[in-house]
Amino acid sequence: MSDDATRPTSDRHLPVLLQRCVDLLAPALAEPGSVLVDCTLGMGGHTEAVLEQVPTARVLGIDRDPQALELASRRLARFGDRFTPVHAVYDEIEDVVDEHAGGAVQGVLMDLGVSSLQLDEPERGFSYAQDAPLDMRMDPSRGMTAADVLNTYDEADLVRVLRRYGEEKFAPRIARAVVRRREREPWARTAELADAVRAAIPAAARRTGGNPSKRTFQALRIEVNGELEVLERAVPAAIEVLAVDGRIVVESYHSLEDRIVKRAIARGTTSSAPPDLPVEPETHRPYLEALTRGAEEADAVERERNPRSASVRLRAARRLRPTPAHMLGQTRKESR
Repeated sequence: MSDDATRPTSDRHLPVLLQRCVDLLAPALAEPGSVLVDCTLGMGGHTEAVLEQVPTARVLGIDRDPQALELASRRLARFGDRFTPVHAVYDEIEDVVDEHAGGAVQGVLMDLGVSSLQLDEPERGFSYAQDAPLDMRMDPSRGMTAADVLNTYDEADLVRVLRRYGEEKFAPRIARAVVRRREREPWARTAELADAVRAAIPAAARRTGGNPSKRTFQALRIEVNGELEVLERAVPAAIEVLAVDGRIVVESYHSLEDRIVKRAIARGTTSSAPPDLPVEPETHRPYLEALTRGAEEADAVERERNPRSASVRLRAARRLRPTPAHMLGQTRKESR
């Protein structure tokens, strides 16, 4: 275990746009007994701030990572039954809310991507900066590892993963190198992969854009954890568990995530009536109100203090009314 594991969780993680998230959620949590679902609990920084600043709220904290749940539960023990940890993947939000909140909640928060806990524990294999087993599972107890992907996917599938999830323009060269290497010996370590990616990318392309392995590691992590498929299901489901006047806040860290969130919110904030109708029917009026103009970013002060905030895109919305039946069917179909 790394030295970080012995440090207090509050010292190990700086939540991104912390106060902005609390300020956006607080109006929906003003009534006693109001419930926030923190879909990506991590080490509990956002949840702790809500519980401290909004004494009327309680929080259901979802995480697929048992280590995160254990650390956050210790950090939040002082809040007693105002905090409930739940071991689940956050696309299961409807089941979690049915079990713990009776079917509707006043707030939902998603802070997407890999957590500080996972990045800072070398043995988890998320970081290209430190040698470790090629794991990358957010829940280490189940599912395939990054090594499994590298050792079993055919070359075409590796190209697909690297292009789709890493937006890697040198995907064919990297995939070819992966396949050639595993014919000699199986993939096992992050340092081996980082070296192979660096060698596969033209020298001129390595001079800019940071570590050349970043996109490959991102793509593998997303594939291993099914992150985008989970998000496609989770955002519409999260909107559906919101009570009227409830609020959803989502922090994304790359364009693929943000595109999914943007589409789900735009669907709810846009009239579904044909444009040539003289009067907009009630059933076609928007069921969400955007609380941000586009996607908000961290300011220069926060980016300097917390480098992980540099790529954040925050979007938020308030539920105006229940989702019309014809839109609900469309939403569920698109999220499958």
